Formats: sequence, structure tokens, C-alpha cells
Amino acid sequence: MKPVAFAYHRPRTLQEALERLHSEPDCKVLAGGQSLVPLMNFRLSRPGALVDINDVEGLDRVETTDAGIRIGALVRHQVLSDHPLIREVHPVLAEAASHVGHWAIRNRGTLGGSLAHADPAAELPAAMVALDATFELASVHGVREVPARSFFLGYLMTDLQPDELLVAVHVPRSEGRAFGFAEFARRRGDFALAGAFAEVSEGGAGAVTWFGVSGGPERCELTFPEDAAAREAAFTALVEAFDPGEDAPYRRHLAVLAAERAYQQAVGRRG
Repeated sequence: MKPVAFAYHRPRTLQEALERLHSEPDCKVLAGGQSLVPLMNFRLSRPGALVDINDVEGLDRVETTDAGIRIGALVRHQVLSDHPLIREVHPVLAEAASHVGHWAIRNRGTLGGSLAHADPAAELPAAMVALDATFELASVHGVREVPARSFFLGYLMTDLQPDELLVAVHVPRSEGRAFGFAEFARRRGDFALAGAFAEVSEGGAGAVTWFGVSGGPERCELTFPEDAAAREAAFTALVEAFDPGEDAPYRRHLAVLAAERAYQQAVGRRG
């Protein structure tokens, strides 16, 4: 199939892009197009206009800040995976990005696009919840910052308003925390059946952020038991509250296994 007719705008400045979003409420932002274009081709999405932000300067930068790193919304998944600063500050983010789709998808798909689309089986929304990131949302009215843990509202639903553009993500430093990541998919590059990020601090305190098992990222704080059987029981009790949809018992089982693997990786990184 082919999409319905639409207007096409390619602004060169952020202000121009924001003005387009404000003046044309029936429009969508085009970045990598890895989710939007298929939806349009199947006519599941029928925007009256597209605002292509690929020429907007400054949205593809990775920068150091006093608190951590700032990642522009146009940073491609492959850049997330390969960038030396991200590998140094948050290796778990680089690893998770390497599991997004296939090479061709990673070279077009963007961080901002993945977060705004909010697929519950995607790695990057859960990564940002786990890492306690903050999203920078811009509109003609100004800029507001929203914690990742408040941004995802449900299946393909976020706090991003129709006239807003997600321009950057602020990721704080670990500050004594170590992170691990694991997922299970039918094939490498497929969306995860279940996955998890584990955060481990001194004394075994921490959290697990699951994805693929609910309508969005699910973060649960806990103190990790030292005994493996006790950890499995704790993970099992937590995932019972999730509704993964079809094959629920199997996917909950995978979620428990993913949490254990992520935990072991995080412990290994603590040394």
C-alpha cells in the first residue's frame, strides 16, 4: 500500500520546526522513519503533513555535561552503540542500542524517534527509565524537562504533546551504580519477547526495569538477595503483576531469566 497524500516540510532550524508543529496540528515528525513510514504505508497513520527534522542543526550531538551526558534526539542507534563517550559513561546503553533492529535500521533510526514512538518491546525507552534520564521537550512556548519515569504513559502513549519536539536526552552519571542488560528475542534484531535492565548499588540495593512484558517500561526497586533461588523467587513475584499479553507465562519466565542475566552482568561491572 501507499500512504495518503501529505504536505512535506524540511525546516533547517529548530524554531522553524517548532512553528510548523504549532501551526499544523495534523502533522508528524519525520526523523529516521523506521516506525512512521511503515505505519503510513499501511494507512494506520494518516498525517496531513510531515516535518522532516534531519536538517535541523545540533540535534545529532553527544556532549558532556556537569551531570553526565546530553544526547541529541537525531543521534542514530548505531552512533549510540559506537560512540566512545557513551561506551565510557554508560556501556549498558551502548550495548542495548546494538540490539535495536538490524544494521540498516540502526543507521537510520534515531533515539528521539524510538522514545517518542514508545514501543513497549523497544530497548531504549526502558534504558532511559533505568538510567534515570530526563527528556528535553521543546515547543514555541519554551522548553520543559520530563523525567523518563514519567514520560511513558502506556502502550504507544507518552507525555509528548502534539506541538512538542523531543530534542535531547540528559543521562546522569552512574554515581556508584552498575547496570546490566539482557533480552530474549526470536531472532537477533526482532523486538524482545522480554528484556531487563538491572541496577545494582552498594549492599545489593537496586532495581530492575523490564520491557516487553507490559504496556511500557516497568521499574521495580528491590534489594537483591544473595541466594540465586531467592532472587528468582523475588523476580517471579514482581513479574506476576505484569500483563505481557499472548504467551504470558512463557514471557514472564523469560523476564525472570533476563533479570538474572542483567543482574549478573551488573555485579560483574561493579567488580
